[in-house]
Amino acid sequence: MKQLAQRLLPPIIYDSLRWCLQSAARRPKPEAIRFSGNYSRWEDTKRDSTGYATPAILEQTRAAILKVKNREAAFERDAVLLPAPVLPLPLLAGLLRAAAENAGRLHVLDFGGSLGSSYFQCRDFLAPLCELRWSVVEQPAHVACGSRELADERLSFHADILSVLADGQPDVLLLSSVLQFLPDPHAFLDEVLSHRIKYVIVDRTFFHSGAQDRLTVQHVPAWIYRASYPAWFFSEPGFRAHFSAAYELVADFPAHDEPVLADNHAWAKGLIHRLRP
Repeated sequence: MKQLAQRLLPPIIYDSLRWCLQSAARRPKPEAIRFSGNYSRWEDTKRDSTGYATPAILEQTRAAILKVKNREAAFERDAVLLPAPVLPLPLLAGLLRAAAENAGRLHVLDFGGSLGSSYFQCRDFLAPLCELRWSVVEQPAHVACGSRELADERLSFHADILSVLADGQPDVLLLSSVLQFLPDPHAFLDEVLSHRIKYVIVDRTFFHSGAQDRLTVQHVPAWIYRASYPAWFFSEPGFRAHFSAAYELVADFPAHDEPVLADNHAWAKGLIHRLRP
């Protein structure tokens, strides 16, 4: 192939192409997100991490989301701008199914939804709906920032779930890349499922092949933002048990994330659940 390209291409083009390929091969790959430890207590992971509420995370997320909102950038995920959309098609399928069952109206309770990342990823596909409300529940600093700079007639920000429920029952509870970062995710699931929201969509959630949940520290490389925080990897059978009594599984699907545990098989996935009649 190399000899064929050299025969067919003019020398100046061949030399330029060869230089570009060699430069790309020499360029170091960005440091990846990594996970460490096998902790028995949440308090120990907090001691060994910086936490999620650092101002740098919010500021970088804000800057990226504003570019997406204003259509100056195509896509944002975890405060990183991507050059082209990576459409969350399984999530969209679940949202559109819920809307179809409600005459084209959709109200999403997005718990831990940052500054509306999932909303901005889905907004163009959901635009034809006759009614769309997207309520993000987040930390106080995120709520203040989102309410000030991003909220509109469709997107709103709230400090807790009850304030969203007070304004009407949502059609979908979205839990995207959030459960693994809660101190007690199982207690949270028991509580939030008691509200009997018709659809519960879990997305971008970490699992591993062990028999028990595993508690680690996630280390974010500096090229994203320098931070570390506790992160769970769930045992899938125990996780699914929360839904078995009241919900049916509509679909499960692989997520874009590829978490790596050095000494165990791990994966990220999503699940769409519908409340049983």
